[in-house]
Amino acid sequence: YAQPGALEDLPTDGLRAIFEVNFFGWHELTRRLLPVMRKQGHGRILQNSSVLGFIALRMRGGYNSTKFALEGYTDTLRLELAGSGIHIGLLEPGPVRTRIRQNSQKHYEKWIDARGTHWGRFYETMLEPRLYAGDDGPPDPGELTCEATTRAATHFFEARRPRLHYPVTTPTWAMAVFKRTLPPRLVDRIAIRI
Repeated sequence: YAQPGALEDLPTDGLRAIFEVNFFGWHELTRRLLPVMRKQGHGRILQNSSVLGFIALRMRGGYNSTKFALEGYTDTLRLELAGSGIHIGLLEPGPVRTRIRQNSQKHYEKWIDARGTHWGRFYETMLEPRLYAGDDGPPDPGELTCEATTRAATHFFEARRPRLHYPVTTPTWAMAVFKRTLPPRLVDRIAIRI
């Protein structure tokens, strides 16, 4: 799930909660799979990250943090498993039509108290209308259906030499290019406008 809201408004327990699901859950599952894969001498693990695992956007700090952590975790795991026959990959979706907004509403309501905060007006006029429009609202620019992630995952599991990263959606590809080629301050200016 995502955790909408500014980092300064997110209590530490709220950040811990999203890390439990979006990061430590992956770690626990991976640790259970690896002994079996090591014993058989092969395997494939595709971690589900996000475009927000390599580009940060405001009001998504809890989610960004978990996905940045998962990217570093997966890259490290890949190095540690080199030569083992176990392939590790990252699925990096961008805007994909899911229930993430509906799934995030209760976490926003639980952890963010918009009253009297610096961001209160932003929550009221920008974030809440978008959050409560749900996933049935107008699509995000470049948004795809879940089948786009299925194609990428199928390639990872069936290809003789799977890729390390699977950016999904045009916005994800564009942000990957921006991150690699543009000065960081320019990337920040672009991210602030999104």
